[in-house]
Amino acid sequence: MSSVIYQGLFFLFILLGLALPLGWYIKEIMQGKIPKGVRFLRPVEELFYKVIGPISKKEMSAKRYAMNVVMLSLFSFILLVVLLMTQHLLPGGSAVKNLSLPLAINTAASFVTNTNWQAYAGETTLSNASQMFGLTVQNFVSAGVGLSVLVALLRGLSQVRKKALGNFWQDLTRSLVYILLPLATIFAVLLISQGTVQSFKTGAAYQGLEGKSLWLYLGPVASQVAIKQLGTNGGGFFGANSAYPFENPTLFSNFLENIAILLIPAALIFVFGFWVKEWKQGRTIMVVSLFFLLLAFIGVAFSEYYGPEFARVLGSTNLEGKEIRFGVGWSSLWSVGTTAASNGSVNAMMDSFTPLGGAIPLFLMQLGEIIFGGVGSGLYGMLAFLLLAVFIAGLLVGRTPEYLGKKIEAFDIKMASLVILTPLMLTLFGAMALVVHPDVLAWLTNHGPHAFSELLYGATSLANNNGSAFGGLLADTPFINILGSLMMVVSRYLPIIAILFLAENMGSKKKAALSSGTLSTVSPTFVSMLIIVILVIGALSFLPALALGPIAEFFTMK
Repeated sequence: MSSVIYQGLFFLFILLGLALPLGWYIKEIMQGKIPKGVRFLRPVEELFYKVIGPISKKEMSAKRYAMNVVMLSLFSFILLVVLLMTQHLLPGGSAVKNLSLPLAINTAASFVTNTNWQAYAGETTLSNASQMFGLTVQNFVSAGVGLSVLVALLRGLSQVRKKALGNFWQDLTRSLVYILLPLATIFAVLLISQGTVQSFKTGAAYQGLEGKSLWLYLGPVASQVAIKQLGTNGGGFFGANSAYPFENPTLFSNFLENIAILLIPAALIFVFGFWVKEWKQGRTIMVVSLFFLLLAFIGVAFSEYYGPEFARVLGSTNLEGKEIRFGVGWSSLWSVGTTAASNGSVNAMMDSFTPLGGAIPLFLMQLGEIIFGGVGSGLYGMLAFLLLAVFIAGLLVGRTPEYLGKKIEAFDIKMASLVILTPLMLTLFGAMALVVHPDVLAWLTNHGPHAFSELLYGATSLANNNGSAFGGLLADTPFINILGSLMMVVSRYLPIIAILFLAENMGSKKKAALSSGTLSTVSPTFVSMLIIVILVIGALSFLPALALGPIAEFFTMK
């Protein structure tokens, strides 16, 4: 067990060592200060602006910024639905069928919202053209949208008496050209060096051990895997996702992908400190994030390492559903990383984890995926919790709450509450809708508390834009496809709109001077309070549901 803990600490050391310089680089890029080493990409940036037109030069209000985000996403959604429903007619699509309308809607909504929920096996359902020009493109764009919205919030928090939030198209272009594309290229090359497939061929025939002729699926895998992890998307080229050897071949590729899941979210915490010019404010968020991630990792690893006797294989550990080359340590670390961030990729079958080993990743999602979280969305979700904690602290001491020298007023708390409560309410209502459906038992392969855990996990994943699944739930049904599409869209765009209006309101305020009565938001006391606020909201909202699922399964397991 001690070696597993050392693995986690080593991983975090490397993660933070890479995130710090990347955070400085992202801050420089998003503020328009292009470093010399990447100025050769400026013509590409300028070409984007010429294509977009004059709109790419004007600063935007919250309403206009939000409208452009929604219109781009709507256009992307329609284009992707059409592509998926006509893929059989496209080059290289003769071996696959067109997707049904409910599945096409669900898949398009999933990738446009950065969820990457997959109710299909990619290698048998989609063509290479659909994977490349549909899904991979949206992996870039959806991550860029999240990063752009975060930057708009940072402008609002740092500027004084100014409502304009910058230009969405400039923010999106810079995030794509200077951040996501270069990083994805580097990671794709590293993955190819480890054996991750990158080919335009659909597959190759081979003879199996029993003498039967079999088909090995191939495709442009490494390029999709790189951005699916870096953009906290998570959608795999293959149905088995990152547990599949051609998508995640070696221990080193597993380490690279695991780093990629949390790299940009961790770097954005440094961006926050650099942007507001108060690193201690970023330190507060980093300490809280590391606290939850480490605690979750130790909990999952301990539960899987000392699993129930009937599940023990090759010693005392629970290796059911895990790849032997990864073992308990790297499987546990991946499970908490992918659910802390809104990534959703898997390198082990979550359905085979012990009850508590599965409950912890489930709870991480239910917190709103603010522990590092998705690209952009994780940090602005954490900032919503932070503003709520500041507001509560202000009530306790009888002072008007302030953050970064700006007063936190009723409108700000309403917007922060929308960000916090939207995925929470969607999770509960989504789970209820699944449970009361008359066909629910036909969708499940398990019974009892574990079956309820599968339903709760699915609803949580959809409502929090994660995309991972417990397994055991038949996801490709018209009801789940349409319900899931609605949940993913509302959970993505309602918080985005709330964040943009929060940013505009914060930017329009004057900055007050610090005084002896100003609440410190960098002290250990405030860090503790922020942790308590996050836990209380999560525990009060989901403890009854968790008691019916993984907790009940834990106490009834023999």
